[in-house]
Amino acid sequence: MKEEKYQDPFTDRYASEQMLRLFSSLHQAKVWRALWIALAKTQKDLGLNITRQQIDDLKKFKEDIDFCAIEKYEKQTRHDCFAHILAYGEQAKLAKPILHLGATSCFVKDNADLIIFRDALQLIKVRLLQTMQNLSEFAFKYKDLPTLGWTHLQPAQLTTVGKRAALWLYDLKCDYDLVCQTISSLKLRGAKGTTGTQASFLELFNGDEKKVNRLDRQLANEFEFDGVYPLTGQTYSRKVDYQILCCLSSIAQSASKFGCDLRLLMSLKELEEPFEIDQIGSSAMAYKRNPMRSERLCSLARFAISLPINASVTASTQWLERTLDDSANRRISMTQGFLSVDSILNLYLDITSNLVVYEKIIEKNIRAELPFMVTENIIMQGVAQGGDRQQLHEAIRKHSMESSKSIKLCGQPCDLIERLKSDVLFKKILHKFDEILLPKNYTGMASVQTAEFINQVISPLLKDHEHVIRKTPKAKISI
Repeated sequence: MKEEKYQDPFTDRYASEQMLRLFSSLHQAKVWRALWIALAKTQKDLGLNITRQQIDDLKKFKEDIDFCAIEKYEKQTRHDCFAHILAYGEQAKLAKPILHLGATSCFVKDNADLIIFRDALQLIKVRLLQTMQNLSEFAFKYKDLPTLGWTHLQPAQLTTVGKRAALWLYDLKCDYDLVCQTISSLKLRGAKGTTGTQASFLELFNGDEKKVNRLDRQLANEFEFDGVYPLTGQTYSRKVDYQILCCLSSIAQSASKFGCDLRLLMSLKELEEPFEIDQIGSSAMAYKRNPMRSERLCSLARFAISLPINASVTASTQWLERTLDDSANRRISMTQGFLSVDSILNLYLDITSNLVVYEKIIEKNIRAELPFMVTENIIMQGVAQGGDRQQLHEAIRKHSMESSKSIKLCGQPCDLIERLKSDVLFKKILHKFDEILLPKNYTGMASVQTAEFINQVISPLLKDHEHVIRKTPKAKISI
């Protein structure tokens, strides 16, 4: 039975268990406690009066989160971080006097956010690699299969099914590079104090600046960051959140492009997303096979694409060293940014695992348009056999107009080639028409471009990360 309260769709329907765990209250609390332990341990190593027994006491209760006590203390104090401190101190009584020494709430909040965001980006990175693997296999398999290209949603020169998929793949490679860049740019906030001056820590270490700096470096090493941000207020710059959401938005843009393309191709009946045996396409029209997954993908992408503007407003309204109006917003926008892109990539991965190609429909659609596209080649062949270029051009123009009228006004199939074959001006090249009409002659270097991109760029990347791709289970999409 559903609870009589709002349920977040990401939790109920869309996001993976792995991503939901990363942003759970339990995981956040454990990261906070890991930070408090690391702070106390590092302070002890640097000479503060903290005992091994106190550190062991903190470690003993690291995983034992008493949320009932935390909720009780938060109601009393109206302060979430202080409630955690009281609940932790109630358990680790030996360590209570030195818990959170010299720190402000942003020590655990901001540092924990950065740790969780980094780990979430790592999961996004793996999901991108898994999706790229699917697309590269699909693109290589169909690199030679001609299909109509479209510009302005009007039939254009031919391309191949594989080349089109390689374009989707190229977008994901750009996103992968951006994710890697974003991860490598992340640093720990460190121990900066209430306004970022490290004054409290300087006092703890009796004015020893070297120890204050070592505290930051050792904390960064403890959580596998290559350093701390050199300057912060009470919080790390909210420009970082903006950069993260821009990265996530970029992935959503690429996924939406794929989803929109697939929906168009499903309308043409050339490609199809997976459709299960008992799946219902429409509650009214029993015959329908609606693009439900790609529509959901595009719907979620629209949300994720919009999030950077939210972060930009937050970054631009941070008063002086700190204001708290970012907090409630970030709980929603940052978390849901990751959950939405996780959901999007799970759908992308699922769809590309079983894309269906209808080659006969693709061939039929080519046949309907190719005659108009090959007319320049017909003129050139006619001239090579002694024909007059202007006469041939005029004849093709008239026949094209008549054939187009027949198609649009009478619903007849394209008969341009039959008209040209019956015209005496083209008698000398009748034996050339079959060759002229071979679709593969009009795809240019699409196949070569696709193969080179996959072999030279994508395959080496996937090979370098095959252990991670194989080790990380693919998320199952829900209803």
